[in-house]
Amino acid sequence: MTATDRSIELIQTAAQAAADKLAHDIIAYDVSDVLSITDAFLLASAPNDRQVKSIVDEIEERLQKELGAKPVRREGDRDARWILLDYVDIVVHVQHSEERVFYALERLWKDCPELELPADAQATRGKAQEHAELQAEEDADAGFGDLR
Repeated sequence: MTATDRSIELIQTAAQAAADKLAHDIIAYDVSDVLSITDAFLLASAPNDRQVKSIVDEIEERLQKELGAKPVRREGDRDARWILLDYVDIVVHVQHSEERVFYALERLWKDCPELELPADAQATRGKAQEHAELQAEEDADAGFGDLR
């Protein structure tokens, strides 16, 4: 079984919304062969809690406005370190960059086929690493290098 056309449409729209809000490392997996509860996962991350919330809000707004889709469940709002939007057909995970590295969801789903994403979303690959390196340089320049 493969992800439905509706699931792919939801993933494409959500990925573009995440890219528009400068999410990092956007990737989507077709999990329909291994899970019966959903067709696809979208993963995205951001370097701070405020941006995580902004990305999630944009995804939710776009899916509602453009495709008439509302999540049946939204979890993780309090800390904004890992927010999950469950649309039944797809599940969106937006994580703080530190959680993304720690939980490494990509490792769990690496055997599942990746779904094609819009060019803007594909261009976000490697942005988390670039951001981390830039932050490390800025910290070192500010004299915080010994604190890590």
